[in-house]
Amino acid sequence: MTAKLIDHMGSDVTVVNAARVSFNKRSPKSKPISDKDAKLINYLAKHNHWTPFGHCSAQFHMRAPIFVARQLGKHQVGLVWNEVSRRYVSDDPEMWYTEEWRKVADDKKQGSSEELVMSPKIMSNIYKNAIDHATEAYKSLLSQGVCEEQARAVLPQGMYTEWYWSGSIAAFARVCKLRLASDTQKETRDVVKNINRQLEQRFPVSWRALQGAM
Repeated sequence: MTAKLIDHMGSDVTVVNAARVSFNKRSPKSKPISDKDAKLINYLAKHNHWTPFGHCSAQFHMRAPIFVARQLGKHQVGLVWNEVSRRYVSDDPEMWYTEEWRKVADDKKQGSSEELVMSPKIMSNIYKNAIDHATEAYKSLLSQGVCEEQARAVLPQGMYTEWYWSGSIAAFARVCKLRLASDTQKETRDVVKNINRQLEQRFPVSWRALQGAM
């Protein structure tokens, strides 16, 4: 699973200048930014002044299994999403595999516990057999002339998908705040950690302020 930063716009100073334009003021670009500008950014985040952060944006090329992508796709405010479509693509699907199978949590809202299922090889074999069967069924349908948009119906949620995901850093901060929480599915946390790390590098002051404010 990957989250590769393709492009980004703005910096911490962009946030500062978007806020200061109300007074017709402007801060010079500098790295690191001044303490005064850092205090302003923290003030904006703390008091829910989100619009200055909307002037900074990022675009990621994401790759994850469908069951992770569908969790992330629930986040729509301030974000846009364009995904590979199996209506048009008939390449061999690539599948997600794991060697660790977690037990059900006592609290159903948690999803899974940290305790692993015994005999993981047996679980992996069950999973692999299902994946292999679905993949072969997909290929067989295509070979018989069935269109891609119908044949794709047999493919499992463990299939990898790819998409471009763009939006403001305020929107991505909300994603990371929610999806890095301990009650989020581990696989989703793993891919969101990459988003978090890369945006913290590009917008260090703003990112820490946003994370602390949410």
